[in-house]
Amino acid sequence: MAAAALYLEHYLDSIENLPCELQRNFQLMRELDQRTEDKKAEIDSLAAQYISTVRNLSSEQRMEILQKIQNAYAKCKEYSDDKVQLAMQTYEMVDKHIRRLDADLARFEADLKDKLEGSDFESPATQTLKKGRIPKEKKSSRGRGRRTSEEEAPVRKKPKRRSELADTILSVHPSDVLDMPVDPNEPTYCLCHQVSYGEMIGCDNPDCPIEWFHFACVDLTTKPKGKWFCPRCVQEKKKK
Repeated sequence: MAAAALYLEHYLDSIENLPCELQRNFQLMRELDQRTEDKKAEIDSLAAQYISTVRNLSSEQRMEILQKIQNAYAKCKEYSDDKVQLAMQTYEMVDKHIRRLDADLARFEADLKDKLEGSDFESPATQTLKKGRIPKEKKSSRGRGRRTSEEEAPVRKKPKRRSELADTILSVHPSDVLDMPVDPNEPTYCLCHQVSYGEMIGCDNPDCPIEWFHFACVDLTTKPKGKWFCPRCVQEKKKK
């Protein structure tokens, strides 16, 4: 019990700052949302200005307004990418603690199972049989000279031994907890066809069938500047 209490104390200490970190990330995502909305309003304003005055504008002025609209769209995409990265980091932050808790739970269950199997507990029925004592059957009443047949005698179930109870209760192996199947409804990404985790990057090819990739799977450690295309799209581009 002392070890369990100590573990619980350490685990609670490890997640003490988690609510603050989550709140900070959610606040940053809200700020990115607000910046995106401001840029969208700016794009709408520039588009309305361009449409209403396009006939009176010179080619240089048209290009200037169009360039502003394009820059605003680029900023919106940048804010959206940052929000996606932040959301994935938040997910990984929580998932890390869940994985640790699952692993520790599996280890505790395995330790408990070993202790139960290693104990010398014996049921009272087993102890009686070892001493050579056979319990006598109660004599049946002689109602009308009739004796109880063996078929009418109640069948006594042999009590389970402690190890059998342990196998029944703790039949879950630790690896079953660690290798739990992924939710079939959760989408998969990347060349490895796994769910989203850690840092990910999106392919700038709008027709990319995969779209999102884990940094490690495409040999990235930081987000590259400018446009980025996945290895598959790069090969397809070279073929053309």
